Amino acid sequence: MKPMTYEEHLDEVTTLITEKYGIGDEAAIQMVMRAQADNFFSGHDDDPKICMLDRAHQDARDVFKKYQQAAQSGSKASAAKLK
Repeated sequence: MKPMTYEEHLDEVTTLITEKYGIGDEAAIQMVMRAQADNFFSGHDDDPKICMLDRAHQDARDVFKKYQQAAQSGSKASAAKLK
């Protein structure tokens, strides 16, 4: 199986978070962006062979576990601003 590009991998992780955990697109994107800012994916950029579907499933689980509270807090704050 051919590795994904770094960007494809991030997209796949985001999609998997929405599908597996019932999280909205915006919250999943926030989680992945926060993880990226924290250099969670730094090894992926250095070694493209890491960007495989199996790893995307693992990364989705790990990102969700680590960043779910921050994303949910951000979503609530965004919703409050709209009111």
